[in-house]
Amino acid sequence: MEIERKFLIKNNAFDLEKYDYIEIQQAYISTSPVIRVRKRCIVTAASDEAKATEYILTVKSKGMLSRQEFELQLTQEDYQNLLKKAEGNVITKRRYIIPLDNGLTLELDYFKDLFDGLVMGEIEFSDEDEAKKYNLPDFILREVTFDKRYHNSNMSIMPPEEISDLIVLSH
Repeated sequence: MEIERKFLIKNNAFDLEKYDYIEIQQAYISTSPVIRVRKRCIVTAASDEAKATEYILTVKSKGMLSRQEFELQLTQEDYQNLLKKAEGNVITKRRYIIPLDNGLTLELDYFKDLFDGLVMGEIEFSDEDEAKKYNLPDFILREVTFDKRYHNSNMSIMPPEEISDLIVLSH
């Protein structure tokens, strides 16, 4: 079960040089049900070198705050074959892993290419009560958990003019 809240984040709220990050490329085979393929290159902040690359197929149930999520490891060849079957926009982003208080982690995404300028973060919680009680820190511009436009699966099927509007609205 994945329980997470999504937020638009203030630019330059963190000194990003000290955090590890993940280069992500993802595409959607289907948006209903959500079936995603993702390539993740994990990079350490100290070296700026990829220390691991993994390929994942993910299936997600419907839901906004909570939903089931199933993951399956793929080979690079399987990933490339499935990527050819994807529809819509391929999403690329750099995800910083930032520890927060109370043992929580902010996954801070700086989008690239079509979505360049969009900065969004996710915080995962152990249960819905914890998620609902969470007080928003100062680095958050606004919450977008329940705004479907900011779900990556919906972003993958957006036409260019809607993408431009989304980026403008995020500031």
